[in-house]
Amino acid sequence: MQKERKLAYLFISHDFSVVRHLCTRIAVMYLGRVVETADSETLFNDPQHPYTEALLSAVPVPDPSIEKRRKRIILTGDVPSPLDPPSGCRFHPRCRYMKDACKTKDQTLVKAKSGHETACDVLPFKDMPSTAALIAL
Repeated sequence: MQKERKLAYLFISHDFSVVRHLCTRIAVMYLGRVVETADSETLFNDPQHPYTEALLSAVPVPDPSIEKRRKRIILTGDVPSPLDPPSGCRFHPRCRYMKDACKTKDQTLVKAKSGHETACDVLPFKDMPSTAALIAL
């Protein structure tokens, strides 16, 4: 219907199981900033931001044999205040890949791969698939 009627829409949700089937392009936000954008298939199969990876690891899988083998990423640390966000990358206090530069350098979207942008200089998944990408969702 979207192509047929040349429609565009903005769908805001925390339910990635719905987002995956409803949206053709996805923007992931953290504390009011876009941290990753990609088409739906690419984002689910190859997330390039640690927050996206954590979100996808929390999406339930209907197949119990797959679900029990999955490794969920549990974010630690306090959720920063959106009124007083941390300096540098806003996700750094909770990021398992955090480097010292993340504490001071403000991250902006950069091209990670074709049609895929991320606000992460560390790019922990650049040369290997992320944990979330290894799990059939």
